[in-house]
Amino acid sequence: MHILSQLWNKPERLVIGLMSGTSADGIDAALTGISGCGTNTKAELRSFLFVPFPPAVREKILAVAGGEPVTAAEFCLLKTLLGKLYGEACLELCRHAGIDPSQVDLVGSHGQTFWHIPQPEEYLGRSLCGTLQAGEDALIAQAMGCPVVGDFRVRDMAAGGQGAPLVPYTEWLLYREEARTVALQNFGGIGNVTILPAGCALEEVVAFDTGPGNMVMDALTGRLTGGRMTYDQGGRLAAAGKISRPLLDWMLSDPYLAQKPPKTTGREVYGEGYVRRLLEEADRLGVGLQDALSTATRFTAEAAALGLKRFAPSPPERLAVGGGGSWNETLLSHLRECLPNCQVVTGEELGYSSDAKEAVAFAILANEAVFGSCNNAPAATGAKMPVVMGKLSL
Repeated sequence: MHILSQLWNKPERLVIGLMSGTSADGIDAALTGISGCGTNTKAELRSFLFVPFPPAVREKILAVAGGEPVTAAEFCLLKTLLGKLYGEACLELCRHAGIDPSQVDLVGSHGQTFWHIPQPEEYLGRSLCGTLQAGEDALIAQAMGCPVVGDFRVRDMAAGGQGAPLVPYTEWLLYREEARTVALQNFGGIGNVTILPAGCALEEVVAFDTGPGNMVMDALTGRLTGGRMTYDQGGRLAAAGKISRPLLDWMLSDPYLAQKPPKTTGREVYGEGYVRRLLEEADRLGVGLQDALSTATRFTAEAAALGLKRFAPSPPERLAVGGGGSWNETLLSHLRECLPNCQVVTGEELGYSSDAKEAVAFAILANEAVFGSCNNAPAATGAKMPVVMGKLSL
Protein backbone atom coordinates (compact mmCIF):
# COMPACT_ATOMS: atom_id res chain seq x y z
CA MET A 1 0.00 0.00 0.00
CA HIS A 2 1.31 3.48 -0.86
CA ILE A 3 2.60 5.41 2.14
CA LEU A 4 0.04 8.20 1.67
CA SER A 5 -2.79 5.65 1.51
CA GLN A 6 -1.56 4.34 4.85
CA LEU A 7 -1.79 7.84 6.30
CA TRP A 8 -5.28 8.39 4.88
CA ASN A 9 -6.54 5.14 6.39
CA LYS A 10 -5.21 5.72 9.92
CA PRO A 11 -7.83 6.92 12.41
CA GLU A 12 -5.16 9.12 14.02
CA ARG A 13 -1.75 10.28 12.87
CA LEU A 14 1.22 11.32 14.99
CA VAL A 15 2.57 14.47 13.36
CA ILE A 16 5.53 16.62 14.35
CA GLY A 17 5.24 20.32 13.61
CA LEU A 18 8.45 22.38 13.42
CA MET A 19 8.69 26.15 13.63
CA SER A 20 11.70 28.45 13.80
CA GLY A 21 10.64 32.05 13.59
CA THR A 22 12.13 35.44 12.87
CA SER A 23 13.62 35.63 16.36
CA ALA A 24 15.92 32.80 15.19
CA ASP A 25 16.39 31.61 18.76
CA GLY A 26 15.72 27.94 18.01
CA ILE A 27 13.26 25.27 16.94
CA ASP A 28 9.79 24.71 18.38
CA ALA A 29 8.88 21.04 17.96
CA ALA A 30 5.36 19.82 18.73
CA LEU A 31 4.25 16.18 18.69
CA THR A 32 0.58 16.29 17.77
CA GLY A 33 -2.12 13.65 17.52
CA ILE A 34 -4.36 14.51 14.56
CA SER A 35 -7.53 12.84 13.35
CA GLY A 36 -9.67 13.83 10.38
CA CYS A 37 -9.01 16.70 8.00
CA GLY A 38 -10.70 19.93 7.01
CA THR A 39 -13.47 21.00 9.36
CA ASN A 40 -13.41 17.51 10.91
CA THR A 41 -9.85 18.04 12.18
CA LYS A 42 -9.14 17.21 15.80
CA ALA A 43 -5.66 17.98 17.15
CA GLU A 44 -4.11 17.26 20.54
CA LEU A 45 -0.65 18.34 21.68
CA ARG A 46 1.17 15.28 23.04
CA SER A 47 4.60 16.72 23.73
CA PHE A 48 6.54 19.93 23.10
CA LEU A 49 10.22 20.77 23.07
CA PHE A 50 12.19 23.91 22.35
CA VAL A 51 15.65 23.23 20.93
CA PRO A 52 17.83 26.37 20.92
CA PHE A 53 20.11 27.07 18.01
CA PRO A 54 23.83 27.04 18.87
CA PRO A 55 24.96 30.68 19.27
CA ALA A 56 27.08 30.60 16.12
CA VAL A 57 24.13 29.30 14.08
CA ARG A 58 21.79 31.99 15.43
CA GLU A 59 24.40 34.66 14.71
CA LYS A 60 24.75 33.45 11.11
CA ILE A 61 20.96 33.28 10.58
CA LEU A 62 20.51 36.83 11.87
CA ALA A 63 23.37 38.11 9.74
CA VAL A 64 22.11 36.54 6.51
CA ALA A 65 18.47 37.43 7.24
CA GLY A 66 19.66 40.96 7.98
CA GLY A 67 21.11 41.28 4.48
CA GLU A 68 24.74 40.28 4.99
CA PRO A 69 26.18 39.07 1.68
CA VAL A 70 26.61 35.31 1.47
CA THR A 71 27.97 33.10 -1.30
CA ALA A 72 25.82 30.43 -2.92
CA ALA A 73 28.21 27.83 -1.54
CA GLU A 74 27.82 29.03 2.04
CA PHE A 75 24.05 29.30 1.74
CA CYS A 76 23.99 25.75 0.41
CA LEU A 77 25.79 24.59 3.56
CA LEU A 78 23.56 26.70 5.83
CA LYS A 79 20.42 25.21 4.28
CA THR A 80 21.87 21.72 4.79
CA LEU A 81 22.86 22.46 8.38
CA LEU A 82 19.37 23.67 9.21
CA GLY A 83 17.87 20.49 7.75
CA LYS A 84 20.20 18.47 9.98
CA LEU A 85 19.20 20.50 13.03
CA TYR A 86 15.49 20.08 12.27
CA GLY A 87 15.94 16.32 11.93
CA GLU A 88 17.86 16.19 15.21
CA ALA A 89 15.12 18.23 16.90
CA CYS A 90 12.55 15.65 15.75
CA LEU A 91 14.62 12.82 17.22
CA GLU A 92 15.14 14.72 20.45
CA LEU A 93 11.39 15.36 20.70
CA CYS A 94 10.74 11.63 20.29
CA ARG A 95 13.16 10.88 23.15
CA HIS A 96 11.48 13.56 25.24
CA ALA A 97 8.03 12.07 24.52
CA GLY A 98 9.21 8.50 25.13
CA ILE A 99 8.28 7.20 21.68
CA ASP A 100 10.21 5.51 18.90
CA PRO A 101 10.73 7.72 15.80
CA SER A 102 9.09 4.99 13.71
CA GLN A 103 5.78 5.88 15.41
CA VAL A 104 5.78 9.34 13.80
CA ASP A 105 3.68 9.41 10.63
CA LEU A 106 4.44 12.84 9.23
CA VAL A 107 6.47 16.03 9.81
CA GLY A 108 5.47 19.58 8.86
CA SER A 109 8.33 22.09 8.79
CA HIS A 110 8.02 25.81 8.20
CA GLY A 111 11.78 26.28 7.70
CA GLN A 112 13.78 29.37 8.62
CA THR A 113 12.72 32.56 6.86
CA PHE A 114 15.66 34.47 5.38
CA TRP A 115 13.84 36.95 3.16
CA HIS A 116 10.25 37.81 2.34
CA ILE A 117 9.12 40.09 -0.50
CA PRO A 118 5.30 40.35 -0.28
CA GLN A 119 5.02 43.39 -2.58
CA PRO A 120 6.17 43.25 -6.23
CA GLU A 121 9.68 44.43 -7.02
CA GLU A 122 11.27 44.93 -10.44
CA TYR A 123 13.84 42.26 -11.32
CA LEU A 124 15.33 41.53 -14.76
CA GLY A 125 12.40 43.05 -16.56
CA ARG A 126 9.73 41.34 -14.44
CA SER A 127 7.64 42.47 -11.47
CA LEU A 128 8.04 39.75 -8.83
CA CYS A 129 7.21 38.80 -5.26
CA GLY A 130 9.11 36.09 -3.46
CA THR A 131 9.93 34.37 -0.21
CA LEU A 132 12.82 32.25 1.01
CA GLN A 133 12.61 29.66 3.80
CA ALA A 134 15.52 27.23 4.23
CA GLY A 135 16.08 23.93 5.99
CA GLU A 136 16.43 20.86 3.80
CA ASP A 137 13.29 18.72 4.18
CA ALA A 138 14.96 15.67 2.63
CA LEU A 139 17.31 15.49 5.62
CA ILE A 140 14.34 15.49 8.01
CA ALA A 141 12.73 12.69 5.99
CA GLN A 142 15.96 10.73 6.10
CA ALA A 143 16.31 11.18 9.85
CA MET A 144 12.70 10.25 10.62
CA GLY A 145 11.83 7.74 7.89
CA CYS A 146 8.47 9.39 7.20
CA PRO A 147 7.04 11.96 4.76
CA VAL A 148 7.83 15.64 5.36
CA VAL A 149 5.83 18.63 4.13
CA GLY A 150 7.64 21.98 3.96
CA ASP A 151 8.10 25.22 2.01
CA PHE A 152 4.45 26.17 2.50
CA ARG A 153 4.47 29.86 1.60
CA VAL A 154 5.40 29.70 -2.08
CA ARG A 155 2.17 28.02 -3.25
CA ASP A 156 0.05 30.81 -1.79
CA MET A 157 2.30 33.40 -3.45
CA ALA A 158 1.96 31.59 -6.78
CA ALA A 159 -1.79 32.16 -6.43
CA GLY A 160 -1.28 35.88 -5.93
CA GLY A 161 -1.09 35.88 -2.13
CA GLN A 162 1.58 37.24 0.17
CA GLY A 163 2.52 33.79 1.48
CA ALA A 164 1.62 34.84 5.00
CA PRO A 165 0.15 34.72 7.50
CA LEU A 166 -0.11 30.93 7.39
CA VAL A 167 -1.67 30.02 10.73
CA PRO A 168 -5.12 31.68 10.28
CA TYR A 169 -6.48 28.58 8.55
CA THR A 170 -5.57 26.37 11.52
CA GLU A 171 -6.83 28.97 13.99
CA TRP A 172 -10.15 29.07 12.15
CA LEU A 173 -10.35 25.27 12.42
CA LEU A 174 -9.53 25.15 16.13
CA TYR A 175 -10.51 28.40 17.85
CA ARG A 176 -13.53 30.05 16.21
CA GLU A 177 -16.62 30.51 18.37
CA GLU A 178 -20.25 30.79 17.33
CA ALA A 179 -21.32 33.43 19.82
CA ARG A 180 -18.45 35.91 20.07
CA THR A 181 -15.60 37.49 18.15
CA VAL A 182 -12.19 36.30 19.31
CA ALA A 183 -8.68 37.19 18.20
CA LEU A 184 -5.32 35.50 18.57
CA GLN A 185 -2.17 37.62 18.78
CA ASN A 186 1.21 35.98 18.39
CA PHE A 187 4.39 37.75 19.45
CA GLY A 188 7.28 35.95 17.82
CA GLY A 189 10.00 37.98 16.13
CA ILE A 190 7.13 39.63 14.23
CA GLY A 191 3.67 40.21 15.69
CA ASN A 192 0.67 38.75 13.89
CA VAL A 193 -3.01 38.61 14.67
CA THR A 194 -5.97 36.52 13.50
CA ILE A 195 -9.49 37.85 14.02
CA LEU A 196 -12.32 35.32 14.03
CA PRO A 197 -15.74 37.02 13.87
CA ALA A 198 -18.52 35.15 15.66
CA GLY A 199 -19.56 32.08 13.64
CA CYS A 200 -17.31 33.13 10.75
CA ALA A 201 -16.69 31.29 7.51
CA LEU A 202 -13.07 30.98 6.35
CA GLU A 203 -13.50 33.83 3.88
CA GLU A 204 -14.47 36.13 6.78
CA VAL A 205 -11.23 35.59 8.71
CA VAL A 206 -9.03 38.68 8.98
CA ALA A 207 -5.33 38.24 9.68
CA PHE A 208 -2.15 40.26 9.21
CA ASP A 209 1.23 41.06 10.71
CA THR A 210 0.88 43.84 13.28
CA GLY A 211 4.52 44.95 13.12
CA PRO A 212 7.52 43.91 15.20
CA GLY A 213 6.96 41.42 17.99
CA ASN A 214 10.06 40.53 20.00
CA MET A 215 12.51 41.44 17.25
CA VAL A 216 13.23 45.06 18.15
CA MET A 217 12.99 44.45 21.90
CA ASP A 218 15.46 41.58 21.64
CA ALA A 219 17.96 43.67 19.69
CA LEU A 220 17.80 46.50 22.22
CA THR A 221 18.12 44.04 25.11
CA GLY A 222 21.27 42.60 23.58
CA ARG A 223 22.78 46.06 23.28
CA LEU A 224 21.72 47.10 26.77
CA THR A 225 23.27 44.03 28.39
CA GLY A 226 26.37 43.85 26.24
CA GLY A 227 25.14 40.61 24.70
CA ARG A 228 24.64 38.83 28.03
CA MET A 229 20.87 38.60 27.42
CA THR A 230 19.14 37.84 24.13
CA TYR A 231 15.67 38.85 25.35
CA ASP A 232 14.07 40.86 28.15
CA GLN A 233 12.94 38.12 30.52
CA GLY A 234 9.50 38.96 31.89
CA GLY A 235 9.88 42.51 30.56
CA ARG A 236 11.84 43.47 33.68
CA LEU A 237 14.34 45.71 31.91
CA ALA A 238 11.57 47.57 30.10
CA ALA A 239 9.63 47.97 33.35
CA ALA A 240 12.65 49.68 34.94
CA GLY A 241 12.85 52.37 32.24
CA LYS A 242 10.62 55.21 31.12
CA ILE A 243 8.55 55.55 27.96
CA SER A 244 9.57 58.47 25.76
CA ARG A 245 6.47 59.97 24.17
CA PRO A 246 8.38 61.71 21.35
CA LEU A 247 10.22 58.49 20.47
CA LEU A 248 6.98 56.52 20.68
CA ASP A 249 5.29 59.01 18.34
CA TRP A 250 8.17 58.55 15.88
CA MET A 251 7.70 54.77 15.99
CA LEU A 252 3.93 55.06 15.60
CA SER A 253 4.40 57.16 12.45
CA ASP A 254 5.64 53.99 10.71
CA PRO A 255 3.63 53.75 7.44
CA TYR A 256 3.33 49.96 7.77
CA LEU A 257 0.88 50.37 10.64
CA ALA A 258 -1.61 52.29 8.47
CA GLN A 259 -1.28 49.93 5.49
CA LYS A 260 -4.47 47.95 4.96
CA PRO A 261 -4.46 44.13 5.04
CA PRO A 262 -3.54 41.81 3.50
CA LYS A 263 -0.05 42.69 4.68
CA THR A 264 3.00 40.92 6.02
CA THR A 265 6.43 42.04 7.16
CA GLY A 266 9.65 40.67 8.57
CA ARG A 267 13.30 41.19 9.42
CA GLU A 268 13.90 42.94 6.11
CA VAL A 269 11.77 45.82 7.51
CA TYR A 270 12.28 45.62 11.29
CA GLY A 271 15.75 44.13 11.48
CA GLU A 272 19.13 45.71 12.13
CA GLY A 273 18.56 48.69 9.83
CA TYR A 274 15.38 49.66 11.67
CA VAL A 275 17.11 49.32 15.05
CA ARG A 276 19.94 51.61 13.90
CA ARG A 277 17.45 54.26 12.78
CA LEU A 278 15.56 53.90 16.06
CA LEU A 279 18.73 54.45 18.08
CA GLU A 280 19.69 57.44 15.96
CA GLU A 281 16.29 58.98 16.67
CA ALA A 282 16.62 58.13 20.37
CA ASP A 283 20.04 59.79 20.45
CA ARG A 284 18.63 62.88 18.75
CA LEU A 285 15.89 63.06 21.38
CA GLY A 286 18.27 62.37 24.27
CA VAL A 287 16.63 59.02 25.10
CA GLY A 288 18.89 56.44 26.74
CA LEU A 289 19.09 52.79 25.76
CA GLN A 290 16.94 51.44 28.61
CA ASP A 291 14.24 54.02 27.95
CA ALA A 292 14.40 53.13 24.25
CA LEU A 293 13.68 49.50 25.24
CA SER A 294 10.76 50.62 27.41
CA THR A 295 9.41 52.68 24.53
CA ALA A 296 9.85 49.83 22.02
CA THR A 297 7.92 47.51 24.36
CA ARG A 298 5.06 49.99 24.55
CA PHE A 299 5.19 50.41 20.77
CA THR A 300 4.87 46.67 20.20
CA ALA A 301 1.66 46.65 22.26
CA GLU A 302 0.27 49.82 20.68
CA ALA A 303 0.97 48.54 17.16
CA ALA A 304 -1.01 45.38 17.91
CA ALA A 305 -3.87 47.34 19.45
CA LEU A 306 -3.94 49.79 16.54
CA GLY A 307 -4.22 46.91 14.11
CA LEU A 308 -7.32 45.64 15.89
CA LYS A 309 -8.91 49.08 16.14
CA ARG A 310 -8.31 49.89 12.49
CA PHE A 311 -8.91 46.58 10.74
CA ALA A 312 -11.03 44.24 12.87
CA PRO A 313 -14.56 43.87 11.37
CA SER A 314 -15.87 44.08 14.94
CA PRO A 315 -14.01 44.61 18.22
CA PRO A 316 -12.91 41.25 19.67
CA GLU A 317 -14.28 40.37 23.07
CA ARG A 318 -11.23 38.26 23.87
CA LEU A 319 -7.62 38.38 22.70
CA ALA A 320 -5.48 35.28 23.34
CA VAL A 321 -1.75 36.04 23.28
CA GLY A 322 0.84 33.44 22.33
CA GLY A 323 4.48 33.19 21.31
CA GLY A 324 7.53 34.18 23.31
CA GLY A 325 6.09 37.64 23.96
CA SER A 326 3.26 36.12 25.99
CA TRP A 327 5.79 35.70 28.84
CA ASN A 328 6.65 39.41 28.82
CA GLU A 329 4.50 40.78 31.64
CA THR A 330 5.33 44.38 30.78
CA LEU A 331 4.19 43.89 27.19
CA LEU A 332 0.96 42.22 28.34
CA SER A 333 0.30 45.04 30.81
CA HIS A 334 0.66 47.61 28.02
CA LEU A 335 -1.61 45.56 25.75
CA ARG A 336 -4.32 45.46 28.42
CA GLU A 337 -4.05 49.23 28.86
CA CYS A 338 -4.40 49.72 25.11
CA LEU A 339 -7.46 47.40 24.91
CA PRO A 340 -9.50 48.19 28.05
CA ASN A 341 -12.72 46.69 26.66
CA CYS A 342 -11.16 43.39 25.57
CA GLN A 343 -10.25 40.42 27.76
CA VAL A 344 -6.52 39.87 27.16
CA VAL A 345 -5.37 36.40 28.20
CA THR A 346 -2.54 33.99 27.43
CA GLY A 347 -2.93 30.61 25.81
CA GLU A 348 -2.07 28.96 29.10
CA GLU A 349 -5.10 30.60 30.72
CA LEU A 350 -7.23 28.94 28.04
CA GLY A 351 -5.65 25.51 28.50
CA TYR A 352 -3.24 25.35 25.57
CA SER A 353 0.49 26.03 25.14
CA SER A 354 1.35 29.49 23.84
CA ASP A 355 4.84 28.30 22.93
CA ALA A 356 3.63 25.28 20.95
CA LYS A 357 0.71 26.87 19.08
CA GLU A 358 2.53 27.73 15.84
CA ALA A 359 4.41 24.42 15.72
CA VAL A 360 1.07 22.62 16.14
CA ALA A 361 -0.25 24.74 13.27
CA PHE A 362 2.41 23.36 10.93
CA ALA A 363 1.57 19.82 11.97
CA ILE A 364 -2.04 20.56 10.96
CA LEU A 365 -1.04 22.28 7.71
CA ALA A 366 1.06 19.23 6.80
CA ASN A 367 -1.86 16.93 7.58
CA GLU A 368 -4.11 18.99 5.31
CA ALA A 369 -1.53 18.91 2.53
CA VAL A 370 -1.25 15.09 2.44
CA PHE A 371 -5.05 14.89 2.22
CA GLY A 372 -5.03 17.37 -0.69
CA SER A 373 -7.08 19.87 1.33
CA CYS A 374 -6.66 23.57 0.61
CA ASN A 375 -4.91 25.02 3.65
CA ASN A 376 -4.45 28.72 3.01
CA ALA A 377 -6.80 31.53 4.04
CA PRO A 378 -7.13 33.70 0.91
CA ALA A 379 -8.92 36.48 2.76
CA ALA A 380 -5.83 36.83 4.97
CA THR A 381 -3.07 36.35 2.40
CA GLY A 382 -4.70 38.00 -0.60
CA ALA A 383 -4.47 34.85 -2.73
CA LYS A 384 -6.87 34.64 -5.67
CA MET A 385 -8.02 31.17 -4.68
CA PRO A 386 -7.65 28.42 -2.07
CA VAL A 387 -4.61 26.23 -2.71
CA VAL A 388 -2.82 23.26 -1.14
CA MET A 389 0.36 24.67 0.40
CA GLY A 390 3.44 22.56 1.05
CA LYS A 391 5.97 20.47 -0.85
CA LEU A 392 6.17 16.77 -0.07
CA SER A 393 9.41 14.82 0.56
CA LEU A 394 8.82 11.06 0.73
